[in-house]
Amino acid sequence: MNKLQLKRYAKLLAKVGINVKKGQWVVVQAELDQPEFVEWVVEELYRAGAGKVTVEWSHQPLVRTHYKYQKTESLSKMADWEIAKLEDRKAQLPAMLYLESADPDGLSGIDQEKYTAVRAARTKIVKPFRDAMENRYQWCIAAVPSKAWAKKVFPDLQVGRAVERLWDAILAASRADGPDPVREWARHNDEIGGRCDYLNRLGLVSLEYRAANGTNFKVGLIKNALFMGGGEEDLNGRYFNPNIPSEEIFTSPKAGEAEGIVYATKPLSYQGELIEDFSVRFEGGRVVEVRAKKNQHLLEKMIGMDEGAAMLGECALIADDSPINNAGILFYNTLFDENASCHLALGRGFTNCVRGYESMSQEELHAAGINDSLIHVDFMIGCKDLEIVGVTATGVRVPIFKNGNWAF
Repeated sequence: MNKLQLKRYAKLLAKVGINVKKGQWVVVQAELDQPEFVEWVVEELYRAGAGKVTVEWSHQPLVRTHYKYQKTESLSKMADWEIAKLEDRKAQLPAMLYLESADPDGLSGIDQEKYTAVRAARTKIVKPFRDAMENRYQWCIAAVPSKAWAKKVFPDLQVGRAVERLWDAILAASRADGPDPVREWARHNDEIGGRCDYLNRLGLVSLEYRAANGTNFKVGLIKNALFMGGGEEDLNGRYFNPNIPSEEIFTSPKAGEAEGIVYATKPLSYQGELIEDFSVRFEGGRVVEVRAKKNQHLLEKMIGMDEGAAMLGECALIADDSPINNAGILFYNTLFDENASCHLALGRGFTNCVRGYESMSQEELHAAGINDSLIHVDFMIGCKDLEIVGVTATGVRVPIFKNGNWAF
């Protein structure tokens, strides 16, 4: 790979993804797959002004080992030092950079009953800290290749070549394959911002989805909700880009207002396994039926995680004619595949999608319609013939998507 281009990507994550401020503490979470790239990211974070950078390493095969030998009770318990770390994060609010590279099938065959129980128990402990930190710090999710992930995406190539191809695909999808990715992202954010402004002027109260595959679905929107996309600001006024890549414009719909059925158009990687060829049916705002040709039981476990897991937390709009989709690559990774296709998310909604959220309590935001849950899981429903119509409070029907692409 071209090291100069990878260093430009590292600079993009530091200056545009996190947009690190002078003296700021940044935590980088990464697997063991690309240590040299992590070195470059850390250096770019310091060059951008970071006062301290901490790297936290993880290794997916060790997760399998832990679940093989430890009991559910042991895995579910958080030690005092882990709680102390969460307290420290809540107090200091470091910026967070997450570098994904996990094998999409890396936890295949694991005891999913145990995994789900442990995840639910630990997330309940973490959630109060997460809620207290929400919208108060910069964060960014990006990706680097691993050998296993690369072979999943390009199974016919030798490992080394597959990793190179996946690097190429990540850089292209992230708009980081040119001479000045930082400038390219400024242009990209301006374009997304223009579409958001148009949607926010419409005063929509619902969205209706239809496609030839059987999708026939209506979802209610929150009064004073915002469509957002690209960069955003935290409560301290610090601008950052939470996802690189990102092609989506999204909002949090009104919890409890969803009717009809949607068909997934791409596999979903969930808890280290793939859910494929599935549909989700809603009545009275809640999921009442899921069907899948592969791993239906994982879908059923997902929607039973807690009270909010069977309701929607996000509606995201992405043109079928988007750079990621046009690449013709199935990444088996939600960060990329969700940005190739319109998608929905089950579970937790985004509180900053409501105008005036900064002066509202969590209780007020949930009363307004923001869903709350331990999970937030995106699944893709976009396709070439997807039609989306927005409906205003006065009943005016506004075309939003036609033939899978923007209608405006």
